[in-house]
Amino acid sequence: MAKVKEVKTNAMRILESLKIPFTHYTYDCDEFIDGMQIADTLSLPYERVYKTLVTQGNSKNYFVFVIPVAQELDLKKASKAVGEKSVEMIQVKDINAITGYIRGGCTAVGMKKQYVTRIDSSALLQETIIVSGGRLGSQIELKPEGLARAVKAEFADIIRN
Repeated sequence: MAKVKEVKTNAMRILESLKIPFTHYTYDCDEFIDGMQIADTLSLPYERVYKTLVTQGNSKNYFVFVIPVAQELDLKKASKAVGEKSVEMIQVKDINAITGYIRGGCTAVGMKKQYVTRIDSSALLQETIIVSGGRLGSQIELKPEGLARAVKAEFADIIRN
């Protein structure tokens, strides 16, 4: 029998090239499901699974925020964290054009451009966090500091209380 070759995503190749250790998880998925459903599917606690959100600031620049799946981005805190007057979520239809990823497979690692990125400071309370692997059905577990290094991110308090 032929060995099934694992298909690597761009995000995985980048992490490997930077020698950032990670664990890859896959699950059956052929359409968007939210992060909490993914956590449930993989039997992972919500506080360790993070989603990637893309916003556009007053300056028309794009900003990436990585927050726990069960939380909401606080737009005021997010704006302050990136030095913008305000930021707003981009339209779902624009995700691919801006990031190169599709909804549900978007990760901060390996976007078309390196955008200013902030990871919620709650990530520092976790030994590892889980983020999208860069396509539907793919998740990557890594240390928060590893993700920050890979995407040149800073940690900030950006979730709604």
